[in-house]
Amino acid sequence: MSWTQEETHGTADANIVRKYKTEDDGTLVFREAWVDVAEGSENGADDGEIYFVVNHGPVGQQSKSKEVVVASEEEARGLLAGFAQQCAEDGYAELGRDEQFMVVAQIALKNARVTDRDKYLEEKAREALIAHLAWRGSGVVEKTEFVDGPHSTGKLNIYILAPDAARAVANIKVCVREHKLDFTKLSIGVAPANDLAAIKGKYTPTGTTTFAL
Repeated sequence: MSWTQEETHGTADANIVRKYKTEDDGTLVFREAWVDVAEGSENGADDGEIYFVVNHGPVGQQSKSKEVVVASEEEARGLLAGFAQQCAEDGYAELGRDEQFMVVAQIALKNARVTDRDKYLEEKAREALIAHLAWRGSGVVEKTEFVDGPHSTGKLNIYILAPDAARAVANIKVCVREHKLDFTKLSIGVAPANDLAAIKGKYTPTGTTTFAL
């Protein structure tokens, strides 16, 4: 069994500016802004409103956000550029991939054959984690995959690029439990973003640090 879905809205999205800063007390905080073009009405896409949205807060905690309606996408792009400049002046910066972690949320499946229920679980888990982590600045879902497990079982792996591994692990546990996504089957592994071979279990039902993708 091998099935992978890549996400297309990661950190390289030109519509999003996302910056981080470590405060004097060691708290990692973030700011991000994006342009959101609402879908148009039945009269056409031009009828859709254009929003400039700012989101900020400590990584791992529910963020604060504000949105304003702008007259044009050009105006929104200008605000986005101004936001990036202000972030730089305030000491915020992008995090390189080598400064981040790959956190893998893994849900054990009953068998290696991917069923409709498994696909539904993948969709619900992916959507829930995208939203939950985004509003806390704690991670971006990069891809999901189904792989074979031991003894003809299967696994659903959800790969998350995270600036703070501990915060991401805590947020994932809360999200999976709240959305009833088979929490008892959940394991979480963490590795440097550029070294998946070094992955170790940070949360497993058995408490082991062994983690197999």
